[in-house]
Amino acid sequence: MDIDAFVAANQGGWWRLQQLTERARKVTQVTPDELDEMVHLYQSTGANLANARVEYAADSAVVNRLTLLVSDAHGVLYGQRDTEVRRGVVQFATLTFPAAIYSLRRYILVAALLTLVPWAAFQIWLSVSPTAFDVAAPDGAGQQYIEQDFEEYYSNQPSQNFATQVFFNNIRVGFLAFASGALLCVVTAALLAWNGANVGMAGGLFTHAGQADKFWGLILPHGLLELSAVIVAGAAGLRIGWAIIDPGDRPRFNAITDEARRAGSVLVGLVVAFLMAAVVEGFVTGRPWPTSLRIGIGVVVFAAFWGWTIVYAVRLRREGREQYSPDAPT
Repeated sequence: MDIDAFVAANQGGWWRLQQLTERARKVTQVTPDELDEMVHLYQSTGANLANARVEYAADSAVVNRLTLLVSDAHGVLYGQRDTEVRRGVVQFATLTFPAAIYSLRRYILVAALLTLVPWAAFQIWLSVSPTAFDVAAPDGAGQQYIEQDFEEYYSNQPSQNFATQVFFNNIRVGFLAFASGALLCVVTAALLAWNGANVGMAGGLFTHAGQADKFWGLILPHGLLELSAVIVAGAAGLRIGWAIIDPGDRPRFNAITDEARRAGSVLVGLVVAFLMAAVVEGFVTGRPWPTSLRIGIGVVVFAAFWGWTIVYAVRLRREGREQYSPDAPT
């Protein structure tokens, strides 16, 4: 094919790609159909450019024209994609996740009680009962745990390795708390209670030995965000389980599907919470810094994550959009 026939055969596509590129640059966003068309034309024009460089290298005007056209389209096209990604992230952080958390508020209360009541019961019991203390930590094991083992857990590995290990463990615990809700809420409730009881036992041992300040200094920096995220994951699991028990006026399958879709948004947001908590646990909790500083960092991280979520949830409530769905128009 000679150069004139090559240009004539592809001129229409080049012109349309240029038109779409200019439109996208002016209005900052094209429609989804136009974006699909632009991607197709960008790929075909890129193939034309590669062919022109081999077959018609002597005609620099055609090669230069196609090079400029493909370059302009690339910049606009990937700018569009970056914009859509940013828009999706902002929408998730300000709409999808806060709305999902708001819809779980009653289940979060139940999950919090399932965690905090066993925590308080075991911590108080072990702190005041010598018999319970001896049963929980026989033969002097309590002193080893209090004086060395508990604290060393947070500092006996390189920070980045420990943070990574903690992050994946938190993901596992959170997912288990969520997924086990399908077993009619029973396993999720037991897991939350067990988690709370374990922390309460540790706190009770330290309190009994007169070192409660050491316990709180090691558990609060990361634990505020980490444990609250586990509670919310458990709340999502409880909602799934309750949809199976009482689907309301929806078919049971539809109820489970609806709740699973909503809970999926919660889990994505909790990944961020678990990551933040793991960073604090790996790089702050075990540091030989003043207790007030370590706890202060934990409070700031906790307040930043949940404060943002609550502020936007309240805003959605005031605007009447607390039932926002990712599939709904905004």
